[in-house]
Amino acid sequence: MINHLEERAARTGLGGIPTLVQEGQRLSEAHCLALLKSDDLALMGLLANQVREKRHGDVAYYNVNIHVNYTNYCNQYCDFCAFQRRPKDDGAYCMTPEQIHEELSKANPEATEVHMVAGVWPALPYEYFLDIVRAAKSARPNIHVKAFTMVEIDQIVKTAGKPLGDVLDELKEAGLGSMPGGGAEIFSERVRQELYPKKMGAERWIELARDIHNHGYRTNCTMLYGMTETLEERADHLNRLRNLQDETGGFQTYIPLAFHPENTPGLSHLPQPGPTERLKAIAIGRLFLDNIAHIKAYWVMLGLPVAQLALGMGADDIDGTVTQEKVYHDAGAGTPENLDRDFIHRLIREAHRQPVERGTLYEVIREFPIANDSIPTSPTPLSV
Repeated sequence: MINHLEERAARTGLGGIPTLVQEGQRLSEAHCLALLKSDDLALMGLLANQVREKRHGDVAYYNVNIHVNYTNYCNQYCDFCAFQRRPKDDGAYCMTPEQIHEELSKANPEATEVHMVAGVWPALPYEYFLDIVRAAKSARPNIHVKAFTMVEIDQIVKTAGKPLGDVLDELKEAGLGSMPGGGAEIFSERVRQELYPKKMGAERWIELARDIHNHGYRTNCTMLYGMTETLEERADHLNRLRNLQDETGGFQTYIPLAFHPENTPGLSHLPQPGPTERLKAIAIGRLFLDNIAHIKAYWVMLGLPVAQLALGMGADDIDGTVTQEKVYHDAGAGTPENLDRDFIHRLIREAHRQPVERGTLYEVIREFPIANDSIPTSPTPLSV
């Protein structure tokens, strides 16, 4: 089997990679770049699925979650972002703690997680961030609050005028459970200067993530791809994430994020990464990030058909029900704003995977064993 795969790999620039993967050996950054340059999605998907099934079997995780994008005020002015507003702009908003409490009180009663991220606005007082976490826990005492990207945390610490450790302790006391880990975009300093010069650089993001992990918080990690970055810069980004994970073990999930150019202030002329590129990002993440347990196919950005296919190409998580997600929908995402549990189960079962409802930290809440007669005979209509 290995010889057959190696023969194919040699023809597509991936020589040696099948043997390393099947022997459980670590791929180098050069191997990562070779994968990024290759068009052999079928081989990548096959190898990534082998790794995925060795780790997770047929399980596909999801959670019942709610998104709260509490403000779109932002002073970062990133060229890739369609969500940002100034306070006087049309469509600008900033939710009060009371509004967050009310929204969560009326939201899906089965939700186990609220995901809260937003823009960066220095005029918001430190107490505001404690209050919105408290509001979430007051409305839903048993819910897990996952909130604040590294970029948001950086500003919260500056606003507080306190050491990071004190801020993390106070947020935890207010009810914060974990962090989504976003805001990394692509670690290239060249791209940062070109597209988001006001946002923190790679070194600060990595420093914050390291300290947050060492303080006991778990986070996810991401890569936003499909802007003006090179393949070498993507490989470097993934290598830095893996190196940090070797240090801290604090990343629980990797989420590749396909750039959506529509409605963005500076990049609307760029093409959106297509299905092949999106599936490659999933497969390469699974093959290269050998120390991160989970790879998420975030259906909001991938689209439902691609997310379903990704469950056979390295992904073991399809995210969750989501509710009222605004960041990517403002950028033209054509996916629904939420899914119900039955639809997610059907999506997973059609991929011949077993649905498992998880908590934020991957504790199993409920398993839904797959039976031979539970595969739908007519396909789920996936129009997005």
